[in-house]
Amino acid sequence: MAGHIALIGFGEAGSTFARAAGWAGAARAFDIRADRARVAAELGVPFAVSAAEALAGARLVLSLVTADAALTVAQDFAPLLSPGALWCDMNSVAPETKRAAAAAIEAYDARYVDVAVLAPVEPARLKVPLLLAGDAAEAAADALSVAGFTNRRVVGHEVGRASAIKMIRSVMVKGIEALTAEMMLAATRAGVAEEVLASLDASERQASWFARAAYNLERMATHGARRAAEMEESARTLIALGVAPMMTNGTVLRQREQAGHPLPTPKKPEGTGA
Repeated sequence: MAGHIALIGFGEAGSTFARAAGWAGAARAFDIRADRARVAAELGVPFAVSAAEALAGARLVLSLVTADAALTVAQDFAPLLSPGALWCDMNSVAPETKRAAAAAIEAYDARYVDVAVLAPVEPARLKVPLLLAGDAAEAAADALSVAGFTNRRVVGHEVGRASAIKMIRSVMVKGIEALTAEMMLAATRAGVAEEVLASLDASERQASWFARAAYNLERMATHGARRAAEMEESARTLIALGVAPMMTNGTVLRQREQAGHPLPTPKKPEGTGA
């Protein structure tokens, strides 16, 4: 598409994309951290002294700032956008935050796109999975393709849908990380880490998340009360080892809440593999 790419935020994501795509001369960057100008110079990407300079004439904008700044940046920079410019909000924020940002962008006749980045930008780079939502999602998918991104999928026209997928998915992905830390802190202090991990390896069964979700929910509905009581004992075990059972206490509450209350799970679409 005509016009340059504006990168609002030139941290890991912005610099990784610029390097992988070879955007020298095709993009301008702006970041509140002036020290990032050095990396931009190494990549041949002009580092603007202001957001206005970076956004002037830009037809594709990638917002790659911190989550707490995503809405403020959209609201503050919206008046600087050219009419029809695509503002691709790639920040990991709640659907409500993205809808508020969309209202700000669209008030100035620019086009807002909810983009969810579903994997770390390294090592995926331009192959990183992107989900797009909003009225301009198809146009953004085309523009991102021209820019070099190869893994794009439009998931709907409602702003917030892509973000909802990312945020809810993160409950599991980031939750497993936090739960792993809680387990390993306790296992290490108890001197049983190797045995615990070996036991998990022995009981691990490979299955799709459709099957795993259905199984887990059925177990909770049928045995939630008993499992809640068991997890209370697990929490006491952690406390005795000096590990705060933050995740485990949440498990107690969720197991008890779901006891006797089965939840429906969607069926896996045909032709999508094992």
